[in-house]
Amino acid sequence: MEKAQEWFNYGIDLAKEFGPKLITAILIYIIGSWIIKRIIGAARNVMSKSKYDESLQRFLLNLVSWALKVFLLIIVISRLGVDVTTFAAVIAAAGLAVGLALQGSLSNFAGGVLIMIFKPYKIGDLIEAQGVLGEVKEIEIFTTKLTTPDSKLGIVPNGAMANGNIINYSAEGRIRVDTTIGIGYGEDIKTAKAVLMEVLTSNPKVLQDPAPSVNVSELADSSVNFAVRPFCKPELYWDVYFETLEGCKLALDNAGIEIPYPHQVEIHKEE
Repeated sequence: MEKAQEWFNYGIDLAKEFGPKLITAILIYIIGSWIIKRIIGAARNVMSKSKYDESLQRFLLNLVSWALKVFLLIIVISRLGVDVTTFAAVIAAAGLAVGLALQGSLSNFAGGVLIMIFKPYKIGDLIEAQGVLGEVKEIEIFTTKLTTPDSKLGIVPNGAMANGNIINYSAEGRIRVDTTIGIGYGEDIKTAKAVLMEVLTSNPKVLQDPAPSVNVSELADSSVNFAVRPFCKPELYWDVYFETLEGCKLALDNAGIEIPYPHQVEIHKEE
């Protein structure tokens, strides 16, 4: 009976000593969580009104949310009487070990941060980077996903993206389509040039500003080559490319202008 009374008294003493701390810690956690939600909500509204990129919004909000939660956790632990300096030392040691094991991932994370801040490209842009050409499908924390012209998924680490060369075909809102069309040396250059220019100006997908151009680019061995260069919106590149080739061929045929090609000459030997 006396032993039970001792345990009971011991429990009462613990409750008196740690009870207020535990209740205070719980209240701090509840109130802190509510405040964090309000901060994140307010930040989301500000970013939406400022027309931040959606990928950047998600990235920054997640980053701020986790930072605030870690800060709240440290406050709660310190309120329970745990030595925060010791706790921080353990976290730092664990972070160092994880960092050494995940150097590549941390590099990709840093690359993702740089991409989100400086925005060399955004979702929907047509880019070429690290040997991959495609439309940006998604920008994640560690990687960027591209959809290639042949509908393949390219996944490129953000570390390489942030430190490598990037060609953004969509940044200027237009792209030049380069094609080469050859005619025979016996054909009239001015007439052929007018025919080819008509193909470009009559295509509604070709931009008139900047104006398309047709110029003699080479006097080749068997042909006079024209550099046929229309501009279009990046997403219409392949449409304009194929339509330009087909349209030029048909227009030259209709105008009676020959496109050089190898001729086979039959030689008959007399018996």
